[in-house]
Amino acid sequence: MGKLAVLSLSVAALAVLIGERVITLRHVSLSYRELTQNYLPNCHHIEGIEYGAEDITILENGLAFLSTGLKYPGVPSYSDDPGKIYTLNLMDSKMKIKAMNVKGDFDKDSFNPHGISLYTDDKDGAVYLFVVNHPQGNSQVEIFRFVEDENALQYIKTIKHELLHNVNDIVAVGTESFYATNDHYFTNGILKFVEPFLSLPWCDVVYYSPQTVQVVAGGFLIANGINISPDKRHLYVSDILKHKIVVLEIQKNTVLSHVKEVDVGSLCDNIEVDRESGDLWLGCHPNGLKCVFHDPNDPPGSEVIRIENILSEKPRVTRVYSDDGSVIIASSVATQYGGKLLIGTVYQKALICDLKL
Repeated sequence: MGKLAVLSLSVAALAVLIGERVITLRHVSLSYRELTQNYLPNCHHIEGIEYGAEDITILENGLAFLSTGLKYPGVPSYSDDPGKIYTLNLMDSKMKIKAMNVKGDFDKDSFNPHGISLYTDDKDGAVYLFVVNHPQGNSQVEIFRFVEDENALQYIKTIKHELLHNVNDIVAVGTESFYATNDHYFTNGILKFVEPFLSLPWCDVVYYSPQTVQVVAGGFLIANGINISPDKRHLYVSDILKHKIVVLEIQKNTVLSHVKEVDVGSLCDNIEVDRESGDLWLGCHPNGLKCVFHDPNDPPGSEVIRIENILSEKPRVTRVYSDDGSVIIASSVATQYGGKLLIGTVYQKALICDLKL
């Protein structure tokens, strides 16, 4: 009888724990949230993007780079083709994407691009593209040099390290150095599910250079997007399940100190920073539960958020665009240039709109 009582109490305690965890997950995923439509003028899908543009970044001259075709656990994939990097010249009225050719000894058949970052070398003006790549489900970083007159990427090197185990996004700070986010602590699929279920804040930011590789910030539930301020003094990291953008200050030894956190009220993915104003542009998921189930009859919506004056005492958070999934599904990135706003998604289409500033 005593053993039966202990067993009954254990089952009851487990049921309470699971119930509490489910309620917590529904809360952090914003499953209760009702989205208000907020459209921009002259929006149209970017022709040729059908399988996502998970990350987008733009050079000073208006040339946008789009990371497409991501295949990732828990994310729908509608094509068996390798991923690609496209360019889109925002100064060209035709607005046509061009697939980039990859030159050199690189395995294009297993290319599975995720987060991307551009770096321009002050010494010679050379442009480098850093790409988070997941061949066969692994995590590594590829470095390419941009060959402008050929619209091509010259393969430079692949970086692998045990600390770069679940890389989501990256920001380049040198020709071979970068900061990167790990969106999970574990690499095992089941344990990856356990992390958010138990709200384990074990995700981190890693700094990599040929001389140094180290964890420089931690305590994130899921660390997604990362980017740097125009003056190179602060990093911004999206802690997606906390609905916050975390501001970190870069110290001389590359370690990061916590400055502040800004509530955004959405599950924000990638971060793009306006090089002139310093404003942050965020592609966000307004309802995370819909992103998990991917129901075509009730698709995940999309949201674009702008943060102005993030380092001030009162940053301004504005919802610039929102859609219930009828136009664009599961937005992951947003960036603006020349009065145009580009919105990319994890696995669907990409959108370009006129921007009302």
